[in-house]
Amino acid sequence: MSSQSIENDLRSHRVFQNVNDAFLKRISSKAQLQNQNKGKIIFVHGDTIERFYFIKTGWVKLFRETLNGAQAVFDILGESHLFGENVIFDNNTASYSAEIISPTQIISLPLSDLKTEIESNNKLALDMLQSMANHRRLQDKEMEHRTIQNASQRIGCFLLRLVDQNNNGPVVIHLPYDKTLVATRLGMQPETFSRALSKLRDKTGITINGATIEMESLNQLSNYSCAACSSEFPCKDLKS
Repeated sequence: MSSQSIENDLRSHRVFQNVNDAFLKRISSKAQLQNQNKGKIIFVHGDTIERFYFIKTGWVKLFRETLNGAQAVFDILGESHLFGENVIFDNNTASYSAEIISPTQIISLPLSDLKTEIESNNKLALDMLQSMANHRRLQDKEMEHRTIQNASQRIGCFLLRLVDQNNNGPVVIHLPYDKTLVATRLGMQPETFSRALSKLRDKTGITINGATIEMESLNQLSNYSCAACSSEFPCKDLKS
């Protein structure tokens, strides 16, 4: 993969839209493209890390582990997301673990170059803080949903975030990872998820065939799930 291609990938992320070409060339020249398989641990909570990552394709799970070995999954990131970059505000110490959950391509980049650029580029620092604030807003929204929405409405909201919300015709959604992990991401037990998914089908008329969900219109989901949400549909806070 060429350095120019990596530059283009990074420029697509809002954090890097206001940096100069010289910085992008410098950091891209030190990038490493990695092909990782499901189950690969990138780093563990408490590790001192020297690199951050851009997801080119695939999915990465961010989690913490309790003393008894249970996992608290607080985010699952897909294509064009960054992870690990926020450790520069915490002495390069990871506040979570990161695990690959599907065949994934990630671009590894040096944190030292990012930190140096932040020290001299106020706009980049503000863009990073904005990205962190947006992510926090999404987490606050999830807390709201867990308080107000029932389980099937939360699944409907999850599905709506996987599609182009301006689509006016029939929609086919393929779950990006297995249902057990979706359940964990939504804070449910697998059996609760299965019951709630069946209820969602009954309430909205969607068709479920394994990991594929079909519907004639997004209104089938939005009319049901978004009734218990303080945001309007289409969502305005999808990107972090």
